[in-house]
Amino acid sequence: MSDTSFHLGHVHLKVRDLERSLAFYQDVFALEVTEEHDRFAFLSWGDHHHDVALQAVGADAPDAGRGVGLYHAAIEVDSEAELGSVYDRLAARDVPVTPVDHGISKALYFADPAGNGLEAYVDTREEESVETWDGRNERFDPTAL
Repeated sequence: MSDTSFHLGHVHLKVRDLERSLAFYQDVFALEVTEEHDRFAFLSWGDHHHDVALQAVGADAPDAGRGVGLYHAAIEVDSEAELGSVYDRLAARDVPVTPVDHGISKALYFADPAGNGLEAYVDTREEESVETWDGRNERFDPTAL
């Protein structure tokens, strides 16, 4: 059962270098800055005040945990061509990417400059005529998108 009174409001990420992270999110995901205050920046695709909030915590901040906690934030794109464009922008920045075809989606897994886990993906359920994930995790060539 779905309750449409809820939706994801935004993702708040702690980063070491605010300017570097701003450039990353603006370039890779075409987000625009809506507001900046001291150690905070807010970025949006236009429908909300912010979809991503960045908080600078300093150059000596520890890496994000690899145990219990947030694994990644996922950003859906509209097409395989757009996912290919995201890949190209990541490759231009020398960002290591793990491309995975889940059958219901094609995804790129990577980290932002602060080490926060991210996923960019395109939903392929309609194209593949499937509704549920069958456990598939196969590598694919993102340059072919």
